[in-house]
Amino acid sequence: MSDAQTTTAPTARGADTPPSRRRAMLLILASAFMLAGLIWLVLWYFVFSLRVTTDDAYVHGNQVNVAAAVPGTIVAVLADDTQLVRAGQPLFKLDPTDAELNLASARHALQQAVRGVAAQFAQVAQAQAEIAARQAQLAQAEDTLRRSAPLLKQRAVAAEQVTRLRNAVIAARAALHAAVQQERAARAAVQGADIARNPGVLRARDAFRAAWINLQRHVVLAPVTGYVAQRTAQLGQRIQPGQPLMQVIPLSHLWVDANFKETQLADMRIGQPVTLTSDLYGSGVVFHGAVVGLGAGTGSVFALLPPQNASGNWIKVVQRLPVRISIDASDLAKHPLRLGLSMDVDVDIRDRKGQVLAQQPSSQPAAITTVYAHELTGADAAATGIIQAAAAAATGNTREP
Repeated sequence: MSDAQTTTAPTARGADTPPSRRRAMLLILASAFMLAGLIWLVLWYFVFSLRVTTDDAYVHGNQVNVAAAVPGTIVAVLADDTQLVRAGQPLFKLDPTDAELNLASARHALQQAVRGVAAQFAQVAQAQAEIAARQAQLAQAEDTLRRSAPLLKQRAVAAEQVTRLRNAVIAARAALHAAVQQERAARAAVQGADIARNPGVLRARDAFRAAWINLQRHVVLAPVTGYVAQRTAQLGQRIQPGQPLMQVIPLSHLWVDANFKETQLADMRIGQPVTLTSDLYGSGVVFHGAVVGLGAGTGSVFALLPPQNASGNWIKVVQRLPVRISIDASDLAKHPLRLGLSMDVDVDIRDRKGQVLAQQPSSQPAAITTVYAHELTGADAAATGIIQAAAAAATGNTREP
């Protein structure tokens, strides 16, 4: 009897053990889930809720199309794909034969215009000398008539002689009046300006400047510093103004267009700091930047065929908005990027004091080049030299006996 009791007691205690273990395991699991949830809550509140990320982001930059401003035939290609070119460096040349002939014709026309105006100035001087001579003749005739008047009263001279003297005075006055009118006409022809500012010379000067610039444009220059891409220019090719022949990509100034979901943009502001990584260099290389601005519309709005949602089977799709992000120039110098590369973007949205949209227009140009500024300066210098040389030659010729 006692043996039976002794035998059944351990069995009863053993039967109570599995439920106790299950409760302990459930308690441990519940505690682990609660701890994990607490950790996730802390991470979300202090980390994840303060950052917005996307891997739908790509590198963009200026793709500067290079085209000729004048028609012509390509006779030299001076740059090729992947090569570095500096701003103002020649990229290709056109046959300059026609432009050189036009420039020579314009030069001769300018020289002729200067000589013609110089001759008009000489006519003014000649007319002024004629006035002086007529004034002297009139003064002499009036003096002779004045001295002859007393002699007529004394009958020392004949009345016919006095009449002839009076007619001579009238004729001298008429000749002086004609000389004055001729001088006015000659002065009106030059319009009171010097040779360089004469309207006829200015017209010829403008034609020469246009021909000079046209010749200079037969050498096509790189508008910016960058790398050549998409070269299509070929020797002997006949091109038209504005026809794209190659691109120059300034890789020193790039940005990232990150396509964020519309549900991620509520707290995004201009100026918020951004960290970026690329598949090209891996996560070990971090680029730094900032939010430049949010796009004015989603990509679908600007598509060639915008979607039409006014249909009965419409399905809502979360839209994405492009956000432009700058890249620090020093980071680009150390680790160059290329157009179209994919990026992982992480925006720190803790600072929400900035604007969602820009409130003031930018005071700086988005892009600028000074490569073509020398064209008019060079044309002016060349035209001025021709005018001065032609004027000096014409003035010297008019002074010769």
